[in-house]
Amino acid sequence: MGEPAPSSCTLVSRRVVYAGRLQPAAVRVASGTIAAVTPPDQSTEEAPGDEPRFDFGDLVIGPGLVDAHVHINEPGRAAWEGFRTATAAAAAGGVTTLIDMPLNSSPVTTTPEALLAKRSAAADQCSVDVAFYGGLIAGGADNAVALLAEGVCGLKAFLCDSGLDEFPAAREQDLRDAAPALARAGAPLLVHAELPLTPGPTLTDPRRYAEYLASRPKRWETDAITMLIRVCRDTGCRVHVVHLANADAIAITDQARRDGLPLTVETCPHYLHFAADEVPPGDTRFKCAPPIRESSHREELWRGLSAGSIDTVGSDHSPCPPELKHAETGDFLAAWGGVAGLQLTLPVLVTGAARRGVPLESVFEWASRRPAELFGLGDRKGRIAKGYDADLVVFDPEADWRVDGQRLLHRHKVTPYDGQALKGVAVETFVNGQRVYAGGRVNHDPGGRLLKAQF
Repeated sequence: MGEPAPSSCTLVSRRVVYAGRLQPAAVRVASGTIAAVTPPDQSTEEAPGDEPRFDFGDLVIGPGLVDAHVHINEPGRAAWEGFRTATAAAAAGGVTTLIDMPLNSSPVTTTPEALLAKRSAAADQCSVDVAFYGGLIAGGADNAVALLAEGVCGLKAFLCDSGLDEFPAAREQDLRDAAPALARAGAPLLVHAELPLTPGPTLTDPRRYAEYLASRPKRWETDAITMLIRVCRDTGCRVHVVHLANADAIAITDQARRDGLPLTVETCPHYLHFAADEVPPGDTRFKCAPPIRESSHREELWRGLSAGSIDTVGSDHSPCPPELKHAETGDFLAAWGGVAGLQLTLPVLVTGAARRGVPLESVFEWASRRPAELFGLGDRKGRIAKGYDADLVVFDPEADWRVDGQRLLHRHKVTPYDGQALKGVAVETFVNGQRVYAGGRVNHDPGGRLLKAQF
């Protein structure tokens, strides 16, 4: 892939995502951090005359993405996804920091001991920086203080069946029991917001996506979010709604925010790119939870992002071995729910933004700056600014290409994005000043660091 970047160098482009807009700039990197950001023709006193200077012309230099929603599954289920393959895919997609969810690894990360096992599994395997969440399960609030003391970026809970017996759904009282520790730490409670107070209809034809969609109705999301707002209001704990699919809930979350509650919202690339009426019968690659909803929700989610109602976009990369997708039967009920798309977040967002006239710099707001700020990494990640980690992606936003799933770098290649026409491709990726991706190849030297949150 070429030589690694020297310890000190300058990257120049006519389009750098800096101070909230695209502008010409030179980004000087020294000892893994951003030493200065200057006009392209201005040198800094600290830079020696023979220091390498890389001019990327009109390619965009942006802050590396901070993907705050990734299921890496190691230890215990590395056959589903592991740190080496996940972080390689991240580097190839311009993602420079991952935050790993507390499932579907084994053990699940609901105790300090399990967190230590996960950190040990990740050590010396990562091409990008990795941080971790703790898990909150039924009866598990007693571990909140210890997990937060170990530097997790928040605690994640489900309000419905997670798909794993060892990660049972939390009850409202569990959330309330953990809230004081979270509030003291300033850390967020992240919640899979589907609350099945009443069951959805039973599937009669499990190959029909419309039936799967109906089986997880919109009210599950709105009921969950209504309960979370109640907990947020009563406890003062920060609450982050992950993977919002039901755009009708934006009115509820907007009102809570107007009331001053510390509530934030995430959505995912697959909800912004696909629509329910586009899912072929039996194509279980599209199964996820909450389900991909109708095109009207897709458009409202885009409007919510542009309006500031939705704060972040995370991949929710959740792959599994191909046989668990039940492609041969096309059974949406039996198939594992999860979309594999870690490497594609940036081009999917750029493609959708270009279609809707959304400025490119907004993509980096949702996928870099805001997640870093919300999850305890904002003093060093998510921005091109002096003193920040030199996590950078050199990106060609005009490149047109078509996804070939077999060429993606995550462990399994089953993805609904296979064959999709996208715009934009990562050309080079730098993590802590080191070039980890260039020329279509990842440098597998495990230079990624394991991070702890600072709130």
